[in-house]
Amino acid sequence: MTKKGNSLDQRTFDKLSRLYIIALSTIAFSVIISQVLVRNHLDKQQSDSTVINIAGRQRMLSQKLTKEIVSLSVSSDEKNRISLKNNIKKTLFLWELSHNSLQKGNDSLGLPKQNSVQIKSKFTAINPVFDTIQKASKLILRKLEKNPLISIDFLVSEIKKITNNEGSFLLIMDEIVNQYDLEANEKVAWLRKLEFLLMGLTLLLLLGELVFIFLPTAKSIKMILLELLSAEKKAKKMAFNADELSVVKEKSIKELRALSQAIDETLLFARISPNGNLIHIGNKFSRLFKFTKFKKETFFWNILSNSENEQFIIEDLITKHKKTGWQGELKATTKDAETIWLDMSIVPYRPTEDKSELLIIASEITAKKAGQIEIERLTKESFEEKMSQQKIISSKIIENQEKEQNRIAKDVHDGIGQMLTGLKYNLESINMNDIQKTTAKIEHLKDLTTNIIKGVRAATFNLTPPELSDHGVVPAMIKLTQELGRLTGKEILFLNKTYYNQRLDSLVEINIYRIVQEAINNAIKYAESSHILVAVSHSEKILSIVVDDDGQGFEPLKVKHVKNGDGGMGMTFMKERITFVEGRLFLNSELGKGTRVTLNIPI
Repeated sequence: MTKKGNSLDQRTFDKLSRLYIIALSTIAFSVIISQVLVRNHLDKQQSDSTVINIAGRQRMLSQKLTKEIVSLSVSSDEKNRISLKNNIKKTLFLWELSHNSLQKGNDSLGLPKQNSVQIKSKFTAINPVFDTIQKASKLILRKLEKNPLISIDFLVSEIKKITNNEGSFLLIMDEIVNQYDLEANEKVAWLRKLEFLLMGLTLLLLLGELVFIFLPTAKSIKMILLELLSAEKKAKKMAFNADELSVVKEKSIKELRALSQAIDETLLFARISPNGNLIHIGNKFSRLFKFTKFKKETFFWNILSNSENEQFIIEDLITKHKKTGWQGELKATTKDAETIWLDMSIVPYRPTEDKSELLIIASEITAKKAGQIEIERLTKESFEEKMSQQKIISSKIIENQEKEQNRIAKDVHDGIGQMLTGLKYNLESINMNDIQKTTAKIEHLKDLTTNIIKGVRAATFNLTPPELSDHGVVPAMIKLTQELGRLTGKEILFLNKTYYNQRLDSLVEINIYRIVQEAINNAIKYAESSHILVAVSHSEKILSIVVDDDGQGFEPLKVKHVKNGDGGMGMTFMKERITFVEGRLFLNSELGKGTRVTLNIPI
């Protein structure tokens, strides 16, 4: 049947092609727009971690500079004075470079040139303090360059300027770091909103395609099938009246022959018996599969493929659906071993009351199928590549964090701790004439120095315990509970139920230790608990760690919505770390009934 020179199948195919092109183009366009927007935002946020790291380092550098300058007062040896002078010069250079780069940008340090209005105002407030410390430090260096053994009395004025302004510098620098962190979190929150918006837009597009494209298409195909079935009924009715309407019969035969010839040339068409014997095959079908010799006993599946496995599949398909019919995609192979994909329909047909046949109507979809397979392959490769890249990035971030913590721990322990200990011994040896006025002050300085040393040692332990790298995560957790119990006065117990003592990958052990450390610190700081129990057990494939406390508890659902502050970020870091080790984290808490944190890690 034709209309305006176009066959029915061609018009239907053209319509379906247009609809599919519109649907796929819309989805592709939405995906491209989403990727462009997300990528653009990520590019802008790439330098946030570097800015926060360098801004945080400024506080450490200012303290290091002050302590190195103050150390001049207890160093009278020329070699030590020269060493201190060189250290002061290096620290001052790095401090000045970082301070100026944070404001004006630095490509080598990866710092942007733009700052928010709030950041600029805080730098405006801190710059006079910075200038005062900088000028005093440079003046001290100039005096030491002229005379390394210069008396401390000639440096007292500059040292006082530095020590008096250090507190103000640290206070404002803390505000700057917090502001950088706040702005970074705001960018992350905006990106989440953008992702939800893009997801909603994509779902809306899919819904629109379903309503305006796929459903109307399904209805159109259904109408065509109904028309075909209606035509079949009419043909049967004409056959029943064949004796009385011979003229009509002859005309119908001619029309059927013409239709058969048209089908032979336009569609992959064949007629077979219910047991699979070939009755008729169209010219287009014959040319595609290079079938020329028509034998009496020729099975249809032998024409479609030379592969025994494919022949068995086609034979089984025809046998199962010879009464009910079937429609779907089918793989075939030509005599030249070329793979052909067919969209094939099997339609039961009864030309007479006592005879039944099967009509095979198919169209070649090899190119379309190849495209679908390629799209699926590329999609899978893209997803696996992104997951691999994300895991590598996460591994590098955590590895760099641990290296930085190791470095800071070594500096604090070997540098500041020993220097403060020396300061304590020097203060104890003071022998001044006016004892009454200095006794109380000296005692106070002794206690303060002792507390500082304890704080330095505790901070060193929290950063990187040697037990973790030397003996593994279980000895490190035992040491952690003992030290925290001693320092805080809490009852912190460790229980190894199954005597687990295996070693894991170093990064896995580091992440497990940090999660347990965060859980215990949360119980100490926020839960106001008096008893904490850390229990370890394992099976063949799972290592389980449970941290229980008897504190005041909280509502976990509320914590999930906290984006900054003490509680929210700690929980976020715990979840990020457990994801990296491919484990699971469960948090159970109730007001007034304590908290339980459970870790399950594959081993």
